[in-house]
Amino acid sequence: MPFSLHFSPTPLITAPSPLSKPFFLVPYYHTLHAPKSPFCSSTEHALTHQGKKEAFDRGPEDSQTLPLGLRRDAMPSHVAVIMDGNRRWARLRDLPVRSGYEAGVESLRKIVEICCKWGIKVLSVFAFSSDNWFRPKVEVEFLMSLFERGMQEDTGIFFRENIRISVIGDLTKLPKALQELMVNLEEATKNNTRFQLIVAVSYSGHYDVVQACQRLALKAKCGLIEPSDINVSLMEQELETNCTEFPHPDLLIRTSGEFRISNFMLWQLAYTELFFAQSLWPDFGEAEFLKALLAFQQRQRRYGV
Repeated sequence: MPFSLHFSPTPLITAPSPLSKPFFLVPYYHTLHAPKSPFCSSTEHALTHQGKKEAFDRGPEDSQTLPLGLRRDAMPSHVAVIMDGNRRWARLRDLPVRSGYEAGVESLRKIVEICCKWGIKVLSVFAFSSDNWFRPKVEVEFLMSLFERGMQEDTGIFFRENIRISVIGDLTKLPKALQELMVNLEEATKNNTRFQLIVAVSYSGHYDVVQACQRLALKAKCGLIEPSDINVSLMEQELETNCTEFPHPDLLIRTSGEFRISNFMLWQLAYTELFFAQSLWPDFGEAEFLKALLAFQQRQRRYGV
């Protein structure tokens, strides 16, 4: 298939040493995450041409034919997904758990391609929650390797398809090599404009709100703001979703038949439309995604009671 997240090892990208600026003068991702640094042109050139896979069909979004009944003018700008059901999918087929996660990566690949073709600007996926650290060590280690190998493999695709990658969450808990890879990939793709994929790793809604409050408290302590200055706008500037032009998802999809949001983007989902799919995530494809989008477009959104 033209757009792929299959894994094959490639050379690791390393990040230079941390920036040394006062806490309150450095963007939040420099302090809670591994430090970002300028991405040299030679490295970017190598990444751009890495791999031999062809990119998926591309072109202006308005040149792509939409499925019957789907309206471009009512398309959500930002879709968030809780990708649930990978382990159950594997167990139902008597497969190892890792097979479920690998099949889940294939589903993510399909949805990213569809988003690009249909004109959705941002896709946020709940890839690894803060609670997932309590899962068996072998499972966590496999997921860390899955993130690393997948991102290495598809860096060239992100450049060719003009896709921006952003990672949110407490990255300090991740293996150092994965931290460096993620922040370098963010830096390298930050000017890509066709589509943005936000990957939530070691993330929870509670964590996001708490770290934002801590930053505002520190700014108040340093005299940069008054406590009375704190409002919704200032709060949202400190949330991890300040990495995107569309910080509030228009639509949240949760798969696997569960009816909860599981501590994902608690602040940002205040007025988001919710869609709960029965499909397990590895089975979630174009038909299920279309059903969710059609349901969204049939609703009358209200920003109040």
